[in-house]
Amino acid sequence: MPKYLIEREIPGAGKLSPAELQGVSQTSCGVLKNLGPQIQWVESYVTADKVYCVYISPNEEMIREHAKQGGFPANKISEIKTMIDPTTAEKK
Repeated sequence: MPKYLIEREIPGAGKLSPAELQGVSQTSCGVLKNLGPQIQWVESYVTADKVYCVYISPNEEMIREHAKQGGFPANKISEIKTMIDPTTAEKK
């Protein structure tokens, strides 16, 4: 199933308290539960004014529906084609 990177523009995201981040996470998980097992949240990275989320989903439309139901922005959605890391440099 495809994996996506979602860029969410959230001014002040890096200043959200642990309790606020917990609330956002709970909202997200509640929406995911309602949408069914086809869409999964893998992880997110919080920067000063953005949150980058990795999701597994059958399509981009389901990610947009998650954002709509949760009240989250989904400013840019990109399908992840492949992953690389330092071990990619090693000869096989």
